[in-house]
Amino acid sequence: MREEKKDTGTKYDKSMVNRLARATGHLKSIRGMVEEGRDCSEVLIQLAAVRSAVNGAGKEVLKQYIDECIEEALEKGDAESLKRLNKALDSFLK
Repeated sequence: MREEKKDTGTKYDKSMVNRLARATGHLKSIRGMVEEGRDCSEVLIQLAAVRSAVNGAGKEVLKQYIDECIEEALEKGDAESLKRLNKALDSFLK
């Protein structure tokens, strides 16, 4: 997984990469639970944990986006960046 997003130059720290790797591993283990026919309540609890982890990662990316990109856009009067933020928020909050 890349630590740098090419189009904006945003650099994600190692903790973000690790957070997403843990969520990916957790999801793979849930797949194993389903394949084994484990109890639905156990699977749902684990799915909720993964959803929470992914949402937490999304919140951190959003905070970083606002701190880095939007602050700069406001200083420069870049309305396009604000439109991209709104679009990203719409997608994230669905």
